[in-house]
This record gives sequence, C-alpha cells and structure tokens, in this order.
Amino acid sequence: MNTIAEHIADFLKEYPPFNNLTFQELFDIATNIRVINLEKHAVLFQNDDALHDSFYVVSSGIINLTTIADAEETIINKCHEGDVFGLRPFFAKNNYMMTAKAREESIVYAIPIAVFRPFVANNSDVLNFLLESFVTNSRHTKDSVNSGSKLVSEGVFYADPQSQMQYIQSLSYNNSPLTTTGDKIVKDVAILMTDSMVDNIVVCENNNPIGILTDADLSSKIATGRYPITERIDKIMSSPVVTVIENVSLAEAQLLMLKHNVTHLCVTKDGTNKSAVKGIISEHDLIVAQASNPGVLIKEIKRSQLPKDLKQIRERLSDLIQNSIQKNIPISHICNVASEINLALIKRAVELTILDLGSPPARFAWLSIGSQGRKEQLLLTDQDSILIFEDVTPENYREVKDYFLRLAKRTTSLLEKVGYEFCPNGHMGSNMLWCKSLSDWVKQYNSWMNTPGENSNDLSSIFFDYEIVFGEPKIEEAIENVIFKNAINNPLFFDFLGNDALKKNSPLSFFKKFILEEEGPHKMKFDIKTRALMPLIDAARLLILSANIKGIKNTYLRFKQLAISDSKNAEIYLSCAEAFLTLLKFRTVEGIKNDDSGQYINIKELSKTDKEKLKNALAPMRDLEELIKSKFQLTQFS
Repeated sequence: MNTIAEHIADFLKEYPPFNNLTFQELFDIATNIRVINLEKHAVLFQNDDALHDSFYVVSSGIINLTTIADAEETIINKCHEGDVFGLRPFFAKNNYMMTAKAREESIVYAIPIAVFRPFVANNSDVLNFLLESFVTNSRHTKDSVNSGSKLVSEGVFYADPQSQMQYIQSLSYNNSPLTTTGDKIVKDVAILMTDSMVDNIVVCENNNPIGILTDADLSSKIATGRYPITERIDKIMSSPVVTVIENVSLAEAQLLMLKHNVTHLCVTKDGTNKSAVKGIISEHDLIVAQASNPGVLIKEIKRSQLPKDLKQIRERLSDLIQNSIQKNIPISHICNVASEINLALIKRAVELTILDLGSPPARFAWLSIGSQGRKEQLLLTDQDSILIFEDVTPENYREVKDYFLRLAKRTTSLLEKVGYEFCPNGHMGSNMLWCKSLSDWVKQYNSWMNTPGENSNDLSSIFFDYEIVFGEPKIEEAIENVIFKNAINNPLFFDFLGNDALKKNSPLSFFKKFILEEEGPHKMKFDIKTRALMPLIDAARLLILSANIKGIKNTYLRFKQLAISDSKNAEIYLSCAEAFLTLLKFRTVEGIKNDDSGQYINIKELSKTDKEKLKNALAPMRDLEELIKSKFQLTQFS
C-alpha cells in the first residue's frame, strides 16, 4: 500500500468533512493529493488569481487568509491544522477574492476538485457540511470538541452579514424557457435554439419536464457523429432533468448543480418533474447573481468615478433588498448589509469630491446621522450628515471652514444625483450650521444637553445617532465622550428627551383601532413612521444614553443591550426589539411597493393576518411609555 497516501488518509479522517468518508475513499483521494511545502510568508494564491484546480487542507503550520480593504491588508481568518480553505473553485467561476499566505513554515494538502467532486455529490453529509458552511460562513464543525476543524468560506465579501446574503439571495432566471416535445427531430430543434439564441431547450410531456437538451449534448452526441442529426430529441436529451422550486436561492442552485454535475436546473411549479415548467436556471445565471451580491457592489463602489455609476449600484441595492425580503431573510440581517453599502456609497462620494478639490487642509470626520447613523436606512430617504474638522488657528479658521463647506456642498450634491434627496430640514454638512470645528461642536452639544429648552428648535435628537463614514475616528470618539460626560446627572436633558419620546400621537385608539390620517394627501392611511417607529427609536435612544452605554446606535441592538443591562425590564425591551423589526419590515415593504418612503400604509390593503401582526407590534409601546414615565421626572417640558 502507498504509505504516503495511507498517512494522509489517516490524517484526513480526523477532520470534517472527511470523517464522513470511508478509509478506502480517503485513500483513493489521498493518492491524488499533492503535498505543498510553504516557506514563511509564501503565497499559495492571492486576490484576483485565476482559480486553482484544487482546494486545500492545512497539514501543519498556519495559513492566513487576507484581503485588502482601504489600502490595508486585513487578516480575515487563520487556518490551523485540519482546516479546509480555498473552496472557491467549487462554487464560483470568477477569480479568488482573498490571499492565502503562510504565517510560518507550513505544509498543505492540495486536493483536486475533480477527484473530490464525486464524493461531494454522493455523500449528503459532505454536501451538507459545505452547504451549512456557505450559508452561515461560520467556523463550522461536526464535532468541535474532538476536532476543532473549520471550513473557511471564501464568499465574495468576507464580513459575516454580507457573506450570508450572497448565499441566501434569490436568483433571477429565464422564466420563458424554450420547450419542445420528445418526438421532435434534432435538426429542427437545433435551428430553433440558434434562432432564439439560447443554449438549452426543455423537453416536455404534458408541459412536465422529462429532459433537457443543451449545446453540450449537441456537441458530444451529434457533432461527434454518435447520433445522426435526424434523430429524435428524446434519444439524446439529458434525462431526468434536475428540478427546483421557484424562488430558489443562489446557494441551493449552486449545490444542486454540483451534486448532480449539471449546468442547468429546471424550475417547476412545485419543484418536481410532475408539475409545469416555470423557468430554467443556467450557470450563467449564477454568475450574474454573484455580480449583485454585497461584496461585488462594495468593490464596484470603490472603483466608481461618476455619480451615475454610484446611482446604478444604489438601484441594485434596492433590488437586493427587495429580493431578500421576498426570501424572508431577517430584516436585521438586511439592515446590516444595506448599511454597509450605503456607507460605502457616501464614503465614495466624499472621496471623489476630495479628488476634485485637493487634499483637506485639516483632519476631519464626516458623520452620517439619523437613520443612516443608526444603520436602519433600507429605502431611499433623504440624507442627514454633519462635518467636524479639527481645531485650527483663528487666522486659518475661515479658509479651512470654506474648504469643508465646499467639500460638503459638492458631496451632498453628488449624493442627490445618486438618489439620496436633500434633507428638508437642512441637517447636512453643507449647511454652515452643521459644518464646524471640533471645539464648536463641543459647545453645540454642551448647549443642547445642558440648556435643552432654550434653543429647542435647534435640537434634533437625530444628532445623537451618528456613524463615521470618512475621516478621523478620534473626532467621532471625542464627540461621543462629550455626549456621555454631559449625560451624567443631567435630569433636565432626559426630561427633554423623555417628553420628546412620548409626544408622538398614539397609534391605536381606545378600542384598538388604527388611528389614521384625517386629512391631506395621505388621508385614511396609517403613519407608521411617526406613530410607531419614531416612538421606539426615541425611547431606545433615551434609555441607552441614560444607561451610559456607548457605541450602540441601532434601535434593535439598543433594546437588546438594555435587556441585558436592565434584566428587571428585559421582557419589555425584548418585545420592543422584535416590534421594531416587524414595523421596519412593514415600512420597507410598503416603500418598495409604492416606490416611496413607505411612511404611510393603506390599512385596507393589508390582509387580516398582517393587520393583526401590525397591531401586535404596537402592543409593547404602552408598557414602554409607562416605563419611561417611571424612570424619568417628566415635569419641566410636559
């Protein structure tokens, strides 16, 4: 027996997914494995390299997987003994999206894809290991105690939420496929395929698929002379056809093609070959779908040079959000993905402006505020921002501020072309009130928080929801320190915020009926933003600031954190967290349907189930209101 192959098989059997194979199967695989010795810092493959014909297992040493983000090399995973990586050739046709580099002297086993593919196709445990790993992008193990092995997903975008989205997103495919019957002649069908400019045709019997004919079939069976061109289609078609249900995900489609070693999937009404044909999915469709995943969008944003390029990407984000909602992906997950892309778009707008204006005369920070700052912007709403530049000498102040005002005006104008409307209240860095030095901003927050009633028209609570988009993180940190310093022993400020949180009109009447708009263009519609979402947003902000909890700006996460820090009221907070997600989904669906902000919902158009779901989401608000009244002295601004 080949002692080297035996040694490799003994090694592999300890780690998933190889522990799902027999020793003989492992030995057969091992006889085809290449052993690669890597010196310290040696590169196995790097970003944008053509895909290899093998994937890899670490035998000894450590392999770092890295990517380049903002001109810096970032380690996204470390692969130790038994870890599997480099699986991208199984699932994609585009180049590697990361670099594999030896951290120290290492030995890796290169397993040929062609050799391993049959074992994936024929072993459901191996297939499930790959599927689960790609869906979760986690360090998945079958037995974390015994092996500690992990499989590293090389999705196009490595951060958890985005990578998950890539493999759960829905597919667009040909929903008007060519069909024919099995008694047709090859020549006639080939002419039809050529005239229609397609590479496949579904063979049906009573509209149910019984096979598929592809260009590959014509090449391998007709062009080679194995069958005459006058042969019947049912003699050369590939059968049975692999069928899937409508709205299949990218991951499911990829893995089914892998499992059955096919290049096309037939979409049917119920997912079986006993129902009507609804469409056809090709390998090309998978590649197109990957071009719309978050990682590719981020990459394209960084390369964009014109507002129209960014606009097209933002429109593709809208499609991604819509598809994700239809696929019932959790709204919190969609928010994570959308926020990263929104922030990348804004950052690129700032970068393009700097390229035009020249280097800034001082360090600065561009902060998104409001829904963007909370990472809750799913629809194309207006833009909210502030600009803070570091303190400069008095003689240079005017010149420096003029530069940043020009920067902000050009940036907000560019973003308006992308699709983000100007804030109607002027809450943008292009407004000289909201473009100033760090010292001026410190004075501004001191004034808002210590004398909140004196200039209440200037105080908008959205200034306490912020996220740095571009610039110096220490400037954002300085603002956060000022806010939390002023929040200590400041009942007046919380009195103001508390009253502000409770002043919104009630969403339901005494008899649990939706309170609708009585006049105006939205008469008889429900204002889900003002009556439902904003009270939750305002309450979460009030409570998180009063609890002196830094770094959490998202409403859902604020309630989740409050449930941890205030266990006595945890049930209320958790109910509010779930209610917020439900309400946000209602608004997003409404906005997508009507191509607007989704603020006003036509209750009459909701199903009975959705009406009840909406009412249930409003139920925790009464308990939240009582909680706020008990926690804060709401007297001076009542």
